[in-house]
Amino acid sequence: MRLAIRAAALALAVSAWPASAAGQTDGEPVVIYLVRHAEVAPDGTRDPALSERGRERAAALARVLGEAGLGRVLSTDLRRTRQTAAPIAEDLGVEVESYDPRALPELAAALRAAGGRILVVGHSNTTPALVAALGGDPGEPIDESVEYDRLYQLVLLGDGRVLTTVLRYGG
Repeated sequence: MRLAIRAAALALAVSAWPASAAGQTDGEPVVIYLVRHAEVAPDGTRDPALSERGRERAAALARVLGEAGLGRVLSTDLRRTRQTAAPIAEDLGVEVESYDPRALPELAAALRAAGGRILVVGHSNTTPALVAALGGDPGEPIDESVEYDRLYQLVLLGDGRVLTTVLRYGG
């Protein structure tokens, strides 16, 4: 029930931004969602797969953002981020696009220029850094040991301001 309420609130927040407020002429505001990958099953490697809980959270992300009008889904090349992105990309019928987490300023510029509605899946250190590179407020650092449910929504306004909303999902 809480997930349904959160999803409805998120959909309402996304649809409430008029095109003129976002500085867009095509009727589509620039909205970027950013998340850390879901829970992993440690296997002693640098690139572990998602755990069962992580797969459940990735499916929850797809449900929460399923009606957000996403046009693109981006992820780093690591298995845990790609597996987090896969359910929503599959639901949307789009490919998961790779990005280099070492080039966040360039990624931020490309996201701003691309416009539309985009999901970016990253890591506990790169996700808040990308929020900041986009001009948003990342808030407190992500607790790497337990925090997998932070969902940033950034609305890029035409006047240069960025509205940051932090939501929770999958729990």
